[in-house]
Amino acid sequence: MLFVPGHAPGHIAFYHRQGQFCIGGDVLFQRSIGRADMPGGDYRTLINSIKNKFFPLGDDVTVYPGHGPETTIGQKEV
Repeated sequence: MLFVPGHAPGHIAFYHRQGQFCIGGDVLFQRSIGRADMPGGDYRTLINSIKNKFFPLGDDVTVYPGHGPETTIGQKEV
């Protein structure tokens, strides 16, 4: 489990190391990030969560967001 606030206070994500995937909720989307303009959200905190918690997982880790298509940490193009 990863503590990844920013979209919402107390937001968590689930990382499965052996399967190389993360259920990320509304933190990271395909070529986008989650909103931080709702009550309790904070843009800087969201960016820090992505940089410090998601990026270290590695570019090839698949991310299943709260909605929309899956992506990878390192996806640069659709």
